Amino acid sequence: MELTKTSLTNGIWEGTLTGPSDSPLLQVTDQGSPVDGLTVTPDGADTWRISFAIPAALISDGIQSFIISNSTGQTLHSIDILAGDALAEDIRAEVNLLRDELNMLKKAFRQHCQDN
Repeated sequence: MELTKTSLTNGIWEGTLTGPSDSPLLQVTDQGSPVDGLTVTPDGADTWRISFAIPAALISDGIQSFIISNSTGQTLHSIDILAGDALAEDIRAEVNLLRDELNMLKKAFRQHCQDN
């Protein structure tokens, strides 16, 4: 069984599952709790279209991981959502580091041009 993401639009995650000939039993969990809303529809021989509306009520600051697994508990795919102020701080720190490195490279390049 292989689950491949095809899109994430308007809060709806979609993927294609290949392998099982019978309708697969799948579930979505968030922090170990089941989440409703997963649909499985046939999409050809041994191929299934999987869709899942990410509940807005479950999105909060930090990282949210939604796990799609089969009936044996095998993880087929995870959907990770990063949100909130914690994420903004990480991005700002990374941009500041890149800015510092760029300034260092500009200074070294100008010095190199003056020496030659």
